[in-house]
Amino acid sequence: MSEQFFMKDTENETPEPAPSPVPAAPEGTGSPVVEAIQQLGQTTVPAAEGSNIYCLTIIGQIEGHIMLPPQNKTTKYEHLIPQLVAAEQNPKIEGILVMLNTVGGDVEAGLAIAEMISSLTKPTVTVVIGGGHSIGVPIAVSSDYSLIAESATMTIHPIRMTGLVIGVPQTFEYIEKMQERVVKFVTSHSAITEKKFKELMFKTGELNRDIGTAVGGSDAVKYGLIDALGGIGDAMLKLNSLIQAKKTLSAQGGLTQ
Repeated sequence: MSEQFFMKDTENETPEPAPSPVPAAPEGTGSPVVEAIQQLGQTTVPAAEGSNIYCLTIIGQIEGHIMLPPQNKTTKYEHLIPQLVAAEQNPKIEGILVMLNTVGGDVEAGLAIAEMISSLTKPTVTVVIGGGHSIGVPIAVSSDYSLIAESATMTIHPIRMTGLVIGVPQTFEYIEKMQERVVKFVTSHSAITEKKFKELMFKTGELNRDIGTAVGGSDAVKYGLIDALGGIGDAMLKLNSLIQAKKTLSAQGGLTQ
């Protein structure tokens, strides 16, 4: 049986195209921190080597049970609640700083966030740096200590409803009860009286096409709504002092036991 040898014609063969280079991923892409910022607008809870203070930002419009249009800058309450739970459980986190620049939003979502912050066992400080309007007011006063920038404002107005409204007495009773929840929360977590808060809420002639009051930084402190004027530096100093006070109290409690 004879063997046959076949020679490969390399002269007329069309060369195979070289494989295109795979573009390198941008530096930092795929990092959990970067992904968290892209998805939630928040960094992850700091690890052991990180800061002992967790910063939570609430910006834009607070989105509740209904999704807002994509062009709206929003803070989703279902994103904030797990972060607060994680910060509460993390033993390395000793204090929580809440930065506020919000136009308000969903009433129940805002109250849920405010209740979460007020129920934390760790020291909390809120800072209103631009605006803490509408349902942002309860969030601003929910912490152990609240600050507001002098140029910042807080709009106080009655509850407003959008969408289908049924013209029956029960609808108005529901709005009134919801409003009382907001008033009770604000007055129980700040030094403002219920009479003064309702006076600001129902004032006419202050806002365009609306009833209510736009309260500046100095007035918010004067009315007892916010504890003091200040910014990020003052907030950090106050939060560190609250953390130190809690440590001292815990040490004294441990000695007495």
